Amino acid sequence: MFFYYLRLSALSYRRNPVLSSLMVLAVAIGISSYMVIFTLNYVMGGNPIPQKSEQLFVVQMDLGNPNQQRDPPVQLTYLDATALFDDGRAYRQTSTSRFSGILEPDNAELRPFAVNGRGATADFFSMFNVPFLYGSAWDSNADTEQQQVVVLSGEMNERLFGGQDSVGEVLRLEGTNFQVVGVLDTWEPIPKFYDVNNNTFGASEEIYLPWSLIIGLELPRSGNTNCFSAPSGTGLQAFLNSDCVWIQYWVELRSPNEEAEYLDFINSYTAEQKALGRFEKDLNNHLYDVEEWMIEQEVLPDETQILSALATMLLAVCLLNTIGLLLSKFLGKSSEIGVRQALGASKGSLFTQHVIEAGFIGFLGGVIGLGLSSLGLEGVKILLGENLMVVDWIQLDMTVALLTIALAIGSTIIAGLYPIWRACNINPAVHLKTQ
Repeated sequence: MFFYYLRLSALSYRRNPVLSSLMVLAVAIGISSYMVIFTLNYVMGGNPIPQKSEQLFVVQMDLGNPNQQRDPPVQLTYLDATALFDDGRAYRQTSTSRFSGILEPDNAELRPFAVNGRGATADFFSMFNVPFLYGSAWDSNADTEQQQVVVLSGEMNERLFGGQDSVGEVLRLEGTNFQVVGVLDTWEPIPKFYDVNNNTFGASEEIYLPWSLIIGLELPRSGNTNCFSAPSGTGLQAFLNSDCVWIQYWVELRSPNEEAEYLDFINSYTAEQKALGRFEKDLNNHLYDVEEWMIEQEVLPDETQILSALATMLLAVCLLNTIGLLLSKFLGKSSEIGVRQALGASKGSLFTQHVIEAGFIGFLGGVIGLGLSSLGLEGVKILLGENLMVVDWIQLDMTVALLTIALAIGSTIIAGLYPIWRACNINPAVHLKTQ
């Protein structure tokens, strides 16, 4: 019976192609505009590490001037990050921050070039499920002994070594030789949750090395640095002893009990520092898991929320137009419906027939809407620019495509309920007299 009603829907479309095409176009425009914004939110606001996002926590301590009403900083000072790491209270933990440097390739065909790197501890790779193509991460001894080792991104390995297994090779960075211990497979978390301060939707770093080397070798730091008071003195050591925040600190905690114990630990640490004249503000420390941190830092741009509201309103307007067009179409079939009722068709069968017809219109609108959505996303990529890594991820995957079709069918059926109810309650006697 379903296929019979589907055939009737196709015949109805052919009998009134202009009106039917207007409905399909209205649905397509409304659905495509909504799905373009939905895809942006889906890509940019998704969970970047769903396997363990509830076990990864960023540490936030409220360091600052009590006379200034500021939100707690999103990073830690060198003193605090070092103290937490040396205590080793968490199951896994990492201090991490960005650096930049000049790399001098051995290949005479390549000139020296600037690279973006990240200092981290050995736990960084296991905490964030970073995949390896060759080799592995360095061990914990490299962190404490400042071993001059590096992990390369796949793209950097391709550039320097032609994509071959480069484990054991030596490269020269900022005038110092480093040995390659690992090469990453593709790893581009979107958003880049582990560092929301520096281009959240940008590409991952090209080189990784033990975080202690940033200080030990005085590598050029990059990224955000905020100081709540001027360092008391000049030079690197004065900076390290200051209340300047520039380090992201993450811990992995396996259970709610571990989370509660760790929060108690950082609260106790803060109380000790308060007694020493630091942390003048009231106790305000936090542990945020990945999704909570994305919400807290409002990673998803405000513009997407505004666009979501506008797209929803446009979809509503298109569906209101569809209601009017469906009402015109179904009431235009009054004589046909009256004859069918006179021949014994029940209201239930008429209702089912027209629900399928509305769904047929929605399906066609969804298919065309997919094409319009693809064009819209290409336009969004151009607007965002190639400097955002997210543009490579903005595309209609199978999940979004199926959701688009389902939303088009469902919304059109809902929009058609009133016209269908009106059509099914036609008095057949009125139309039989005119035949």
